[in-house]
Amino acid sequence: MKEYIICAAIHFNDGIEHPHQPDNIFDGFVVTGRRHHNCYATLLAIATSINLEERIKQLISKTDIDRQGFITNLNRFVDRKEGYQIALAANQLIHNMHDKSNPILISEDLY
Repeated sequence: MKEYIICAAIHFNDGIEHPHQPDNIFDGFVVTGRRHHNCYATLLAIATSINLEERIKQLISKTDIDRQGFITNLNRFVDRKEGYQIALAANQLIHNMHDKSNPILISEDLY
């Protein structure tokens, strides 16, 4: 089966094993959305509704705990570099205006 990108995702590694995560995520959890900012907004909305808003803001502010990437149809979380290669091979790129020496995928590149 040919792999392709489904959506943007952010892996928050809180060091805890959570159920129902992508196959290659063993610690932390992944939040998905159309664009990366949607992932952060979803996490913050959930946190606010269950009175964890300050804790989530602290989590988001730690630059070493979150990693932006994508979810593939094979239930894998991939970083921006691997995401670019997958999207390129699957003809998913709207445009290809990236630095050829260090191409990365951004969610706006996808249909």
